[in-house]
Amino acid sequence: MRSLKTLFKNNEAWVLAKLGKDARYFSKMAKEQDPLYLWIGCSDSRVPANEIIGLEPGELFVHRNVANLFPHTDFNCLSVLEYAVDLVKIEHVIVCGHYGCGGVKAAMQDHHLGLVDNWLRNIRDVYARHKEELEGITDLKIRYARLVELNVLQQVLNVCHTTIVQGAWERKQPLSVHGWVYDMETGKLKDLDCCLSSIEQVEHIYRIRLKS
Repeated sequence: MRSLKTLFKNNEAWVLAKLGKDARYFSKMAKEQDPLYLWIGCSDSRVPANEIIGLEPGELFVHRNVANLFPHTDFNCLSVLEYAVDLVKIEHVIVCGHYGCGGVKAAMQDHHLGLVDNWLRNIRDVYARHKEELEGITDLKIRYARLVELNVLQQVLNVCHTTIVQGAWERKQPLSVHGWVYDMETGKLKDLDCCLSSIEQVEHIYRIRLKS
């Protein structure tokens, strides 16, 4: 219980600090949110989304899970995306992985972990798809880092394959999907030069005709 009391004290100090800069900070915050960005990231406690990119509460819509996945069958992911795109009208989806990701590392091994093994199968699918490239990398640390990147790139595609994103593009709604990686050892972000902003960038087999 002592540790939880510490959290409440931290909260009080945070509130006072915010009010010290702007007496109306929380009253303005409570009215509405108007973020331009949706962050799909890892649940890892060392990857605080807002802090990494220097945004305040209300400026970033966030979804986090183990290894920053976006499976097509996950209604949590889909609901967040739909809310962000259709209602909040965000303009950028950022899929951000991170080097040193425990979920990605676990997917490279055969240890039984429990229920999460079924979740990590999505990363094993990515590994299988890029097996030749990955197993051509003899340094396991570099191979591990590359799988982190490939996983992000696949999740970007998964986001773009949804009717949600394609519907926004059909409506001419400005929307781009980006793939980034966070390096915990330096604190810096790496842009994977992956940005999709139109249906023309999606393979034909994944394009869905939304108009009758």
